[in-house]
This record gives sequence, structure tokens and C-alpha cells, in this order.
Amino acid sequence: MRYKILGAALLLALATTPVQAQSWSRSWMAAPLVSRTPPDKRPDLTDRTLRQVVRISSGGTRLRLRLSNEMSIRPLLLGAVHVALAGENGETLPGTDHVVTFNRAQGATIPARAPLLSDPVAMSVKPLARIAISIHLPQGAPDATIHSYSAATGWTAPGDQTAATRLSDSTTLGPRVIIAAVEVENEKPARTIVMLGDSITDGVRATPDSNRRWPDLLAERLQQAGLTRTGVANAGISANRLLSEGDGYNALARFDSDVLAVPGVSHVVILEGVNDLGAAARAQQPMLPPETIIGAYRQMIARAHDRGVKVILATILPYKGAGYWSAAGEATRMAVNDWIRDNGEADGFVDLAQAIADPADPARMAKAYDAGDALHPNDAGFRVMADAVDLTLFQ
Repeated sequence: MRYKILGAALLLALATTPVQAQSWSRSWMAAPLVSRTPPDKRPDLTDRTLRQVVRISSGGTRLRLRLSNEMSIRPLLLGAVHVALAGENGETLPGTDHVVTFNRAQGATIPARAPLLSDPVAMSVKPLARIAISIHLPQGAPDATIHSYSAATGWTAPGDQTAATRLSDSTTLGPRVIIAAVEVENEKPARTIVMLGDSITDGVRATPDSNRRWPDLLAERLQQAGLTRTGVANAGISANRLLSEGDGYNALARFDSDVLAVPGVSHVVILEGVNDLGAAARAQQPMLPPETIIGAYRQMIARAHDRGVKVILATILPYKGAGYWSAAGEATRMAVNDWIRDNGEADGFVDLAQAIADPADPARMAKAYDAGDALHPNDAGFRVMADAVDLTLFQ
């Protein structure tokens, strides 16, 4: 009887012992993609270290990495993985290096088609910190999951140099490779705004290594406004579309994985559709009617609201002068934008089209904001876009 009483007391004590709070939210993101580079032209990463620098948005008391093998048909062997505060030109700041473990062990194998979360790393990071992620690949990664546009320089170096402050014999790396997200933990709940879009959200034509993409600039505004526990996750994919395959799965296909499954997601800002219009014109196919684009938005609104996520729609930017512009596409764009401004189904909108348009010809982007192809904004254009967002939408 005495043992039963002691056992019951122990169970009661365990049930009432406070558990350390775990409120994880995503602070940085790169949507996973299949490499379009022919296999014989991909770099050989066998027994090489990858070092990639990212700037997070929100900070936390601990962090964890999400590594991705989701687009690969074979397992991926990871050697050592380290994370540190980033210095310049691929160097790490002395005294900030941390070993990253998986299931309390160094190294891991990621199954085919799977992601892998690291163990929490006891590394406190401030908002907008730059961190370096170093991964050793003993057997290489012949069909690595990537993100094609990085907006930042990465490096590879021979052997296991994950703990090195400065890489030796390094070469530069173009795309993001294997890294998919950085997530942070806070004692109080934090939240994440996911930015879903195409190359404009991905930041194509922003100055490299400058953090001038419009989601980066929005993250800065949120921090300056005191919304310090609000992160921004950039789920843009260059050449992505709403309804058909461009690069990456279409927006409706990837909405659950790239938006609804994001830890801490509270809002999604959607800027998608111009590639659907342009692709139809380029292929000389019938132009999508406004109802088709609007129907895609309605699908995402319904799916987000089912999960308690608020939807902010952004008007499609003007693109007259771009190679795939057409009068029919312009008519659809205008009708869709009118619906975005007037609908009562989403939780708000951002009129990016008006912010960046040429007042003399609203079908065109203002020259001061045009990167040169009449489609992608330059750094000044990205700044105007970020400044056009009413931050009260996220309060």
C-alpha cells in the first residue's frame, strides 16, 4: 500500500511540475525547391562544408534550424552542423559558435522527401541578427533541395570546416542549399507573418547581401514600431504562379506546407498572380478571367481562416512594358485589383499597385522604382512597397 501511495504522489508531482515554455515561431525562411540545374553541371559537394548567412527577423532565447531534403528521392547524410553570429565575407564572430545536434547527437540522416528539425540551440539572438549556418556533407548532395534565389552570397570549402571562423580555399555558392528555416523560441508567444509570392517577394533584382527585399524592409519596420515578437517569413519563389506550375508548386499546392504549417503563423500576405497572366499571354492562350484569379484567393482565404490565420491581399503590381504584358492581362489585373480593394472576405489589403505605379500611366511601374525590366522593383521600389503596409493590420 505504501508503494502505491508513493507512486500516486510521484505522478501528482510530475503532473503539477511546470514544463519549460516552448513558443516557437519562424524568423527566416526559404521555400524548398527542386534544382533545375542539370545534374552534370551541379557542383560536387562531397566532403565539403556549406556556409550560408541569413538575417533573421524576430529574436529569441533559443533557436533551431529546419533543414530540408523534401525535394530529394534519396536520403541525405549530414556531418557536423554549426551555427554562429555572422561577420563579414563568410566569417563568424569569435566566441559565438554553437554545435547543432539532432536527437542529441551530432550529424544525422534526413530521409528522402523529409525535413529535419534540429534540437534547440542555447543561443540567444536579437531581432535582425545575421547568423551563419555551416553544414558538412560527407557524401555530398547530388540532388539537394535548394531555393534557387538567395539574395545573399554563400560559400563552400573542402573538408569539415564547420567550426572555423574563416573558411579556407572557399568558393562562392549561388542558391540556398538544404536550409529551409530558422525558428526562435520565446517565453511569451510570438508570431510570424508569412509573405507568399513570386520573384517580387523573393527579392529578385534587390541588391545582393543588402537585405533590401520588401519582406526584409517590412521586418525592419515592425521592429522599429515595437512589434518585436513579430517575425517575417519570406515564402516567395521566383517564377511561381497561383494556379499552374512555373517554378515550385503553384500557390494553392504549397499553401499548407509553406504557410499554414509555419510555427507561429498569424497572418499571410499574398502577392501572386502576375505570372499567371503573363504566362497565358506568352503562350498565346486564352487570358484567365478575373473570376479565376479571385477564386484562387478565395481558396486561400477559406483554408487560412479554418486555421485562424488572417489573410492580407496585395494588389498585383503594374507590368506594362514587361515581355509578357498584354492588354487582356491588364484588363484582368485591373478587375482583380478592384476586387481586392473592395472585398469583405480577406482581413485587409495593401495597395502595392498604387504605391509603385507611374501616375502618368498607372499600367506601368514608375521609372524610379523599376529595376529595368518593367516587372521587378529596384531597392527604392521595395522600400516604397514595405512603407505602403499599414502595420495596424498586424495588431
